Amino acid sequence: MSKENFNREEDVIRQLEEQERQAVLQQDLAALERLWAEELIVNNPQNQISPSRGAVVELVKRGLIRYTAFERRIESIRFSADIAIVMGAETVEPVGDAPRAGGTVERRFTNIWGKQDATWHMIARHANVIAPAPGHSAIGSKESKASS
Repeated sequence: MSKENFNREEDVIRQLEEQERQAVLQQDLAALERLWAEELIVNNPQNQISPSRGAVVELVKRGLIRYTAFERRIESIRFSADIAIVMGAETVEPVGDAPRAGGTVERRFTNIWGKQDATWHMIARHANVIAPAPGHSAIGSKESKASS
């Protein structure tokens, strides 16, 4: 891939990452179904595998993926043929019936995008919660609020 093509494709992936983040935050199911491949598979922060786009959409509908804030920091994007691998960190504030609601959750993520017929779709994702460093609690977590 030429440097120019790499830069163009990297810009596209960064835009898609932002669209996906906003769609999750806004509970925009139509956008999520457009961005996520039907065969999407997710190793989620609840230590379970969601085996399809439909399974993840159902979690959104049930309020188990719902945030008042969602920040994503991309640290690396790597391409291999028609695959883009994105890695970084996320901070979310779950609400309602979402796991860890009422706190601030730090996690690491890997998103994998596949390009088919000139269109990128997220095909796989892994997100895991990062435990606070010893002697520290997550900012805004129930533990830190209870001690103040």
